[in-house]
Amino acid sequence: MDVIALVGPSGTGKSHRALWVAQQNGADAIIDDGILIKDGKVIGGTSAKKEKNRIMAVRRAIFVLPGHASDVRRAIAQSQPRRILLLGTSENMVQKIAKALRIGPVSKIIRIEDIASKKDMEIAQYHRLKRGEHIIPVPTIELKPHFSGYLIDPIKSFFKTSSSKRRRLGERSIVRPVFSYYGKLVIDDSVIKNIVHIVAEKLDEVHRVGRTHIRHLVNGDEDLGITVSLEVVFAYGHAIAETMMRLRRELQMEIERMTGMVVHEVDILVKSLYVDKATAARA
Repeated sequence: MDVIALVGPSGTGKSHRALWVAQQNGADAIIDDGILIKDGKVIGGTSAKKEKNRIMAVRRAIFVLPGHASDVRRAIAQSQPRRILLLGTSENMVQKIAKALRIGPVSKIIRIEDIASKKDMEIAQYHRLKRGEHIIPVPTIELKPHFSGYLIDPIKSFFKTSSSKRRRLGERSIVRPVFSYYGKLVIDDSVIKNIVHIVAEKLDEVHRVGRTHIRHLVNGDEDLGITVSLEVVFAYGHAIAETMMRLRRELQMEIERMTGMVVHEVDILVKSLYVDKATAARA
């Protein structure tokens, strides 16, 4: 596994150009602000942007907080990237990250001033310092489970709201990368309902899924997530309570994985039990 790095002062547009640099240099994984990104997904780590102060954010970014480096090392071992692109403010920082993650020395250093003009960097610094906006190189739909409550301009079509208000956030704010947004994204409630049916009916214990309802939780222009309620008919002979707990976990995990929405509750109502003819005859 090879390791390269993109370095430059904070707020000069490194994260904005990370995907392009990775593509140009054959890197299939990126480490930025404490998280490991591969194939457009966050697969390990915790973002430094979630820390409450600058000191803790720096410690998170260089992987010195307990358990953080080991978590990302496991993710690297499982995903086996061919080449990793590290982002940092200096050569010293990216070498520290490489050492903490035990991925070897950095073989190539790319400087932000070599790939971005002075004007581009000034614009990036304006958005970072004056407007408090920070970009992470993954789509918003992938960020939502990791950064609930920290997204500026979320995908409002999820929640059918036309409010034009925008919350004022500090440096911890995260914006949708313009290079990962190709027009309007809409996920209709019927899609979520189809996911519910497919996941539930894979279980032998579930005979049929009945009515399903999706409720959107919205506070002004801030999307808070969804709740899901469904009616099911269980097959006779199975442990109902255990099956309901397993079904709730699997529905939450699959809906969040496929849609990027935060699922707060999954309520299941068992309407009846299905007894097949053979079971009824034996009874």
